[in-house]
Order: sequence, then C-alpha cells, then structure tokens
Amino acid sequence: MKITGIKTWRVPPRWCFLKIETDEGVHGWGEPVLEGRAATVEAAVHELSEYIIGKDPRRVEDIWQMLYRGGFYRGGPILMSAIAGIDQALWDIKGKALGVPVHELLGGAVRDKMRMYCWIGGDRPNEIGRQAKEVVEIGFTAFKMNGTPEMAIIDSYEKVDDAVARIAEAREAVGMGVGIAVDFHGRVHKPMAKILMKELEPFRPMFVEEPVLAEHLHALPEIAGNVSYPIATGERMFSRYEFRGVLERGYVDVLQPDLSHCGGITEARKIATMAEAYDVALAPHCPLGPIALAACLTVDFVSHNAFIQEQSMGIHYNKENDVLDYMVDPSPLQIVDGYLPLLEKPGLGVEINEAFVEERSKDASNWKNPIWRHEDGSIAEW
Repeated sequence: MKITGIKTWRVPPRWCFLKIETDEGVHGWGEPVLEGRAATVEAAVHELSEYIIGKDPRRVEDIWQMLYRGGFYRGGPILMSAIAGIDQALWDIKGKALGVPVHELLGGAVRDKMRMYCWIGGDRPNEIGRQAKEVVEIGFTAFKMNGTPEMAIIDSYEKVDDAVARIAEAREAVGMGVGIAVDFHGRVHKPMAKILMKELEPFRPMFVEEPVLAEHLHALPEIAGNVSYPIATGERMFSRYEFRGVLERGYVDVLQPDLSHCGGITEARKIATMAEAYDVALAPHCPLGPIALAACLTVDFVSHNAFIQEQSMGIHYNKENDVLDYMVDPSPLQIVDGYLPLLEKPGLGVEINEAFVEERSKDASNWKNPIWRHEDGSIAEW
C-alpha cells in the first residue's frame, strides 16, 4: 500500500480536516488544527506531505519519527499539530486495512465506555446555575466552566469574589455528587492564582485547569502546594519531552494533552504511559471536531489512567456547525447518560461525510481568538 495524496479542508466553526488517500482505495481522516492558526497548520501539513507521498501508510511509527526528526527544527504547536493530523489519518488507514478499531492495535480496550464532560458558561460565565442543572438533567455527571474573564496580574478581591460566586452557584445547583472542573484558561497570573485557588477549596473542584500559563508552571508548587484538589494542565504542551518535567516535579495530577496538537495518537499514547508511571491521571483536551474526539477516545480506551474526556458538542462557539454534523452516521459519538460506548468500527470508528466537508469548507471563517484588553488598555490573556 502506498500513500498517493493528501487533501485538507478548513471548515466551520474553526477546524481543519485532512484525508490521506492510498493506491488501494483505503483512506484515513485526521484533524490537524491549532485554534486561531488553522491556515498555518494546513500549510505545514502540505509541506510535510512531501515526505510521505509514496510511503506505506501502515508504518505509522516510522513515518512519525521521520516527520519529527526529519527537520532540524522540530516540535512546537504548528509542526506537532500538523504531525498530529497526519498520524490520526495513518492509524485510521491501518485499522481500516486490518478491519479492526485502532484501540485493538494498541493492546485492546481497558474499559467498555468513557465518562464524558461538557462545557457551560462561555468566556464570560453567566446563568451558571441554570446551565449546570440542564446538563445534569440530560445525564452528564461532570462539566467544565471558565472560572473568570480577564484578570490583571494584580487585581481586585471583587474579581476573586465574582469568580468564587460563580463556582458556588454551580455547586449549589447540582450538589456535591457532580464533578465541576474550573478552567483558569491561563487568564490568571501567579499573584491572583494563589488567592483564587485557596478560595475555591470549599467547593471541591474535580480539577482546576491551567491555573497558570504553561510557561509559568514553575510557579505551581508555590500556588498549588497546599490545595486539596487536583491540578490539571497540558493543552499547550506539545510533546512527551515537555510533559516529562511536569511529571518529574510532581505538581500536576491530571495531564491534558490535545490529540490534534501533541503529535497525534502515537505521541499521546506515550504521554499517557509516562503519566501512568507517575500515578497521574489522563483527561485529553478536545474542544474540536469528530476526528479529534475519536482519536482521544482511542487513547482513552487503552489507557488505564484516563478518567474523563472533554468534548465540544453544544459549546458556545460551535455556531455554524457542531461535532456530529460532519459524520455520515453520528451514532458512534452519541453520548448516553454521560458516557460514550466503546468505538467498534474499523479505524478511528467514525465515518466523515466528505461531500458535506467540501460544501462547508466554502464558508470556513478565518477564526482568531478574541483580543482582550484590561481597563488600562494593556493586553489581557484570553
């Protein structure tokens, strides 16, 4: 079997899909994207495609190593996202060619279904109590919310009180039996993170995500050393080498690699295994489309330390299209009572509607994340 070509499409709301074709008619789908930089990743995919045309797509590890090590300058969000989409598609091809789900090729499933969570609240969270009740009523046992809008490096206690009040409202609405993850989104700097994390302790978060930016992880022992709930991070880390230091220092409880950013299934599987050796949980980041979600689930199903999976169905920015719209048959990704059953179809287990992808690509927006500013006019973290 030989790779004959790669096609890409940028599609609403802010995703990029990839299809690898072969001379035997077997094809695979991937999702190489970096939110807000989709066009750049797409260009990187086509640049990397020169290395793989004519190669056997079933040699997934060898191709991964070639794409990664074949460049003197390597790693980072753009190149690793491009490799991720290619890697997902190669695994999809291999599974289809052998007639089995990819998780069968990675040792087989360790669970029958995966616990899922959803989002509430948006970038500037409001009506938290109502939304929390609604998602629990449809079967979710956990959800995630942004903890705060922008926050200055030294900000007011009023901002802290507002953030705490939102989490309190959510907890009051659903009781103690529902998991509430709070995403700081890198918006909170170290001085305020110390205060806010302590104030959240009575509400027992399932985890607090990105309490500081990835470039400031050295501060975690100082700001999180005394809290009694899990700390999560990883969506802005792009290889096992970046995760290594986090694991060695022992200050993170949940790793959140993104299967469309960290080199795909091949690299995420290695990250998951590294985390298991340190007794650290896995909860892949995935506010993306159906292929990325299927890739995440593939790793979840073979990773003993995976405990919950993010997904973006109904999230506040899926305005033009949603996750299931791009599937021929949406049933493999239908969440039932807060869980998603084992993917059973060959490959990644999802069939993409190429005609619909082609049609929607005509309306793809050049999405960029918002630019926020503080009251004094300086740039704020989004």
